[in-house]
Amino acid sequence: MKNTDFTTQKRCLKTTALAAILAVASAGLVTASAIAAVTGVSGFNQRANVQVIAALKLRLPKTPITSLGCEGFGGLCEVVSDKALFYIDERARYLFVGRLYDMETRADLTAAKLLAINPDMLAAGASFASRQAGTQKQPSNAAPQKVNLKGLPKNGAIFWGNPDGPKVVVFSDFQCSYCKRLTEELKKARVQVEERPISIFGEQSRAISKSVICAGDKVAALHRAYAGGQTDGRSSCDTSGLDANEDFALRHGFSGTPVMVRASDGTVLQGYRSAPELRAFLSASVAQGGAR
Repeated sequence: MKNTDFTTQKRCLKTTALAAILAVASAGLVTASAIAAVTGVSGFNQRANVQVIAALKLRLPKTPITSLGCEGFGGLCEVVSDKALFYIDERARYLFVGRLYDMETRADLTAAKLLAINPDMLAAGASFASRQAGTQKQPSNAAPQKVNLKGLPKNGAIFWGNPDGPKVVVFSDFQCSYCKRLTEELKKARVQVEERPISIFGEQSRAISKSVICAGDKVAALHRAYAGGQTDGRSSCDTSGLDANEDFALRHGFSGTPVMVRASDGTVLQGYRSAPELRAFLSASVAQGGAR
């Protein structure tokens, strides 16, 4: 990064800060609620890049910084302010609020970080009473290699695909672009799918999951949801199965989507995979049980 004398540019930055924020907002990257969410928070990471922090302070002087990191984000810097998360360039000229994906590792960097700073996000749609009572379990640091699927209720799943194919249980979020891509690969692989929605992206994801689970034709509703269309779900139905999915995901450290589980033995496979990879995963010999 270039060494910039921010002292000499202070006046220029101050006079252009509001225009920069308004320009970004007009592009649909910042909302009023997003700006409000990152104000009035205390503290910052002293080890963070001093020049980036200085530039950001001039742009958003009322936004104390909890942490800032500029490594591994393709030229962007990740900024955390309490439980809010956004990205800036190293001069703090551009501000981005949204999902950041690592295309090489197929990882949703934003979802993983949001869950780390706000573990309750995954359970955003669970019952109010459970949250108030503090009964939600926190996620572990990493997902296990195997899980026991026994006890997950049928009313939390959508069953689709080839009924004669090998079975895979998919934990997904309808707002996850990789989950959408995965459905096409699952079709090509001709596998039997038990899809279990979880709310990685919060309340909106929970609302979509509810509309699918409550639909008369859940399979059609699932594919419409991935296509961005409206579902025909009833206004209310039994959503305890969704609560069970989210509790299961929290307990087993599923911090992103998609997560696939081989039904025959509970082996976990995280992230998007092609049809050949799926077939290889599901056809692998099983040494021991764990199936339901």
